[in-house]
Amino acid sequence: MPVRRSALALAALVPLLAAAPASLVVTPAYAVNPDEMLADPALEARARKLSEGLRCLVCQNESIDDSNADLAKDLRLLVRQRIDAGDTDQEVVDYLVSRYGEFVLLKPRFDWANLALWATPLVVLLAGGLLAAITVAGRRRRAAAPELSAAEEAAIARIAGERR
Repeated sequence: MPVRRSALALAALVPLLAAAPASLVVTPAYAVNPDEMLADPALEARARKLSEGLRCLVCQNESIDDSNADLAKDLRLLVRQRIDAGDTDQEVVDYLVSRYGEFVLLKPRFDWANLALWATPLVVLLAGGLLAAITVAGRRRRAAAPELSAAEEAAIARIAGERR
């Protein structure tokens, strides 16, 4: 009987998997067309390596190699033109950053201009920890019994004696 249930469960899942959107299927597909590729395999390898780190400005979370957007194709062609013209990898990246901004990089550079972006989570975490420590210390101080003077203790003892 357990085998039959497993077979039924598998049979029920097959149509669901077949109907799954193509975006859920993870395959190493590239959008680079053969007519875009450079004739020299070494230069094409450089172009592919550079394209892996460049963001498609339309798709935003894909590299330009993985995107089918027209702008991604234009960027792939631009990278290959710059490499074919003799630019170094750094010159190609610098050109694209100067033209499209640092957003074009999938992994942004660490520099002083975006230090606030990198440091803000740490500063917020430290400020939250400090606020929590101050709050806990204040509650402990308020919760501790205050010290009574000798006169106050005598008055309490007298009142407690009268009630008996």
